[in-house]
Amino acid sequence: MKKLEVKNINKSFEDKPVLKDISIELGTGELVSLLGVSGSGKTTLFNVISGLLKPDSGEVFLDGKNITNNPGHISYMLQKDLLLPYKTIQDNVALPLVLKGMKKKEARANVSSMLTQFGLEGNERKYPAELSGGMRQRAALLRTYMFSREVALLDEPFSALDTITKTLMHKWYMDVMEEIKLSTLFVTHDIDEAIFLSDRIYILSGSLGEIVGEIEIKESRQHREDFNLTVEFLEYKRRILSML
Repeated sequence: MKKLEVKNINKSFEDKPVLKDISIELGTGELVSLLGVSGSGKTTLFNVISGLLKPDSGEVFLDGKNITNNPGHISYMLQKDLLLPYKTIQDNVALPLVLKGMKKKEARANVSSMLTQFGLEGNERKYPAELSGGMRQRAALLRTYMFSREVALLDEPFSALDTITKTLMHKWYMDVMEEIKLSTLFVTHDIDEAIFLSDRIYILSGSLGEIVGEIEIKESRQHREDFNLTVEFLEYKRRILSML
C-alpha cells in the first residue's frame, strides 16, 4: 500500500535544474533510501516532500491526499539532532505536541511510554549535554516521531556518529521502526548504510537530481545481522557503484 507518492517533481534555482522529473514511492512500513553523492539534490527533494519548498512542477501525496507545498503533514529530521540545550529530554521530545496546542503536562504524559520504547527511560530529566551522541539521536528521532507518527524523512541522521555507535543505531532503528510501524524515507551518501537499512534504494545522479536506478534489497530487514559480510551485500554494492 502506497503511503507516500512523489510524482514528476522538477525544481530549479536561478534557471539551474536541481531536480528533474523525480517520481518515488514509499509503502506502509517500508524504509526507502535516496542514495547519491553530495549535490545530487537529495536535501532539496526532502524540502519539497515536507512542504517547505514549492516545486516548479509535480505533486506530493500522503495517503492519496495532495500535500504539495503544504507543511505539517510529514516529520523531517536533519543531520544534527537540534535538541534545545535548555530543555530536558522529556520536554524536547514533547515539544511537537506543545507546538500543536497540547498543554505541557498532557504532552509529557503522552511521551512517557515512548521514552521507554526508544530506550530513553531514566533520562527524562537529563539535558542533551548529559547524553551520548547515540542517545541524543534517539531523542531526536522520537521527537520526529511525535510530530508525525506515519512518515519520517531522515536526512543522514547517523552521519555524525562513530562507526560502532552507528552500527548499533542501525540495528536499533530497524527494530523500533518495525515495532511502531513507521514508514521512513532516508537520505544518505553511505552505500553500506543504504544497503543494510533499506527495503529499496533510489539512486540519484551526481550531475543532476535525477533517478537513474532503483534497487530492491530482497533480504528481510529482520535477518541482516551479518548481512554486510555476505557475497550478496557486495553484489548490491557493485551494482550501485556502477550507477553512480
